[in-house]
Amino acid sequence: MKRLLLYPLVVLSLFFCVAASAQAQLQVPAVLPPLVNVSGVGEVKVEPNEVLLNVGIDVRNKSLEAARQDSDTKVRELLNYLKKAGIDAKDIQVTNLSVYPQYVGEYGQTTPELYMTQRSVSVLIRKVSRFDEILTGIYKTGANRVEGIEYRTSDLQKHREQARKLAIQSAKEKATAMTKELGAKPGRVYSITESGSEYTPRPYARLQMANKMMESADAGASGPTLAVGQILVRASVEVSFVIE
Repeated sequence: MKRLLLYPLVVLSLFFCVAASAQAQLQVPAVLPPLVNVSGVGEVKVEPNEVLLNVGIDVRNKSLEAARQDSDTKVRELLNYLKKAGIDAKDIQVTNLSVYPQYVGEYGQTTPELYMTQRSVSVLIRKVSRFDEILTGIYKTGANRVEGIEYRTSDLQKHREQARKLAIQSAKEKATAMTKELGAKPGRVYSITESGSEYTPRPYARLQMANKMMESADAGASGPTLAVGQILVRASVEVSFVIE
């Protein structure tokens, strides 16, 4: 009877030995081929063809309800103007509404002297050449503050692909130069990773100057008030080539 029990124990022992051996083989690190690891960066400078304009409507009144109604009226006038100017509804967004009581008297005053409402509206102008026209019209509807101006491009995807292509070319040139000094050359690609893709729209940083632009546009000053410059589209990659 004891001899019969030994057989399954031997089989079970052999099974665990084979399993342990297979697991040990799986844990053995693979031997990597000789590699050259490089990074590449590609940059494309683009002249923007769109402008994102953010404007504000500030209203002050002794009555909270009167301030709110005046603010609503000016926003409606602004939206109606933009519609007549041919701006698509999807390119217009009312982004903010704030109400502030303003105290002018002594510390601890419980009744505000005035109420101020602030509304913010963003408008995407898809033709840069229309900026001065749109800015003047917005100012005449009652908007009295420029919160920001951002230059954009409608062909962002195309420029990103171009920047990525330049980054890959840069990495390949770098790998070729490095291996050439050692009498070798880069072979097939072992791995490639995009380590970054950036789009830097140019904001109009000085809002005080932007508000002066609004005033000069309303006054009918001649000549353009916007210099768009260029925006930067950037891509970076990490590439490993097999050394031949």
